[in-house]
Amino acid sequence: MFVRNVTMTVIFLSAGIVAISFAAIFIRLCDDVPAIMIATYRLVGASCVLFIVFFITGHSLRAIHPRDLALSVVAGVFMSLHFITWIASLKYTSVASSVVLVTTNPIFVGLFSWVFLRERQRWTLVAGIILCCAGGALIAVGDGGWQGLVPADRLALRGDLLALAGAVMASGYLIVGSRLRARMDVISYTTIVYGMSAVILLVISVLMGLPFTGYHPESYLYLVLLAVVPQLIGHTAINWALKHVRASMVAIAILGEPVGATLLAWLFFREAVGTIQFVGILCIFGAIIIASRHGWRASPPANDEAGTDTERVGLLPS
Repeated sequence: MFVRNVTMTVIFLSAGIVAISFAAIFIRLCDDVPAIMIATYRLVGASCVLFIVFFITGHSLRAIHPRDLALSVVAGVFMSLHFITWIASLKYTSVASSVVLVTTNPIFVGLFSWVFLRERQRWTLVAGIILCCAGGALIAVGDGGWQGLVPADRLALRGDLLALAGAVMASGYLIVGSRLRARMDVISYTTIVYGMSAVILLVISVLMGLPFTGYHPESYLYLVLLAVVPQLIGHTAINWALKHVRASMVAIAILGEPVGATLLAWLFFREAVGTIQFVGILCIFGAIIIASRHGWRASPPANDEAGTDTERVGLLPS
């Protein structure tokens, strides 16, 4: 049973990482669509599907506590800002730099959890995050074209800062979301929070006067793929894996997304991977191996929770 669980988890987790690795590619291909509108289409599309599943499976909005609805609004704000800043970063910097920097959210989650929640982390997770951070920094430096301490491309620096802001916003979402997941099943949680985020993005888009139509026909295809592949397939597969693997392991495994996104960027856009970037990729693989030492569960938990709040906090795939 254990071997079968491990095999299925590896398959689902691998499929999820591959799916979320396509997020940056689909966003790049929507070059005529504003970043906020891309985020709006992504969350609205995913939310529509989730609400159908929500009602088909017998869930009800009346069962959601008003306190949880209020927290869902807060989580939705953080998620909206996460997608806005990260998607905008891809308009300025490379896929490698953007995806690497935005996946540093476990570092901020760990820092904020330690400062505000007084939570402690295992040394293997801390070591894995540090090594992965070093690898991410190498990829970003190799891609950014820095000359000493001066960036050769200021637009790339703006993109890097936006991606970093996306990681901070993701951390806020994760900390608030961990409290919600302690009381809500995964279908209710994803449906309500994604729905709140979609509403917030719709309001922002309308207030800014952004057009919902008039883009290239192929852009609509990529917007649909963005909602289906990384958001629904990728996130669902990773959430399934959380039933059999500690969230700390999944958090580090998701940091393999920069590797997949970088390789896909080379295939689609011929974004070269230099020596420094390659060393960074090796560091990320090392981080995954270190963090996996205490990652496997011998059996799934009694319910759909992935462990304590400390275990659940720390990951947000793109």
